[in-house]
Amino acid sequence: MRAATGRRATHSGRLAVAACVLSLWSPCGASAADSNAAAAPADSNAAAPPKPYVATCPGAATFRAVLDVGHTAEVPGAMSARGATEYSFNLRLAGEIDKELLAAGFAHTELMITGGEAKPSLFKRVARATALKADLLLAIHHDSVPDSFLETWQFEGQEQHFSDRFSGHSVFVSNQNGDRAGSLAFAKLIGNALAARGLHYTPHYTEKFMGHWQHELVDAKAGVYRYDKLIVLKKTRMPAVLLEAGSIINRADELQLATPERQATIAGAVVEAVDAFCDARTAKPKSAVAAKKAKKIHKM
Repeated sequence: MRAATGRRATHSGRLAVAACVLSLWSPCGASAADSNAAAAPADSNAAAPPKPYVATCPGAATFRAVLDVGHTAEVPGAMSARGATEYSFNLRLAGEIDKELLAAGFAHTELMITGGEAKPSLFKRVARATALKADLLLAIHHDSVPDSFLETWQFEGQEQHFSDRFSGHSVFVSNQNGDRAGSLAFAKLIGNALAARGLHYTPHYTEKFMGHWQHELVDAKAGVYRYDKLIVLKKTRMPAVLLEAGSIINRADELQLATPERQATIAGAVVEAVDAFCDARTAKPKSAVAAKKAKKIHKM
């Protein structure tokens, strides 16, 4: 989560994201080959970069989305197939989403980085999101597997663990959240936006072999699962969703998730979902508008 102080903890939050870029294995940093490629002249035949997304929600400027960076530097979550921490993946992706939301016009976006031990940090997150009067909470995570599925391999002379058995993202909501309907609506928007970009969710959480990690699939199209016991989902009053952006224990997925292209794709899906959710939340229903007009006419 984020070390949020004042409006956005902009300076400390972005410094943390910048430090993360150097903390992953080589795809996160710039190799000599990367530097040479960056210095090469642009291809005149290359396609123009896509235009920045501009929010259509009329309330975008005041809508507050809180991006919760999953885990902490002290307790960094899962380890990837190449020995990078989940926290470093979470921090980088959340930073990209934060940047894209701000660029789209969501000026009150909060990047929340939290320190400390695992369980106390969860309650800190809930308290901070509540204090910020968030309209929406999105927790950013990356997935792994139960220990029984792990295999070993060598990467750069070090023994690491991996599992290529499962691939894809997943989206979680809690029925105990203070705005259950809002949480589910936003989760569906994210899942559908990811699917529209060619990304698939993982169906393995429905399987009995997952044991106590087995979860009910509440939307088979969007890849939304129910996980009632997650503190950041069940203890918050605002709509809250947890996104497992992909499996960093899967060797192929890990490589993709470390690329700026994949991070930009996921960020684009999230921005689109936040914009649609904001629009639905801030737009007055036609029936309400009509009733207000009727009441005004009646008084004339």
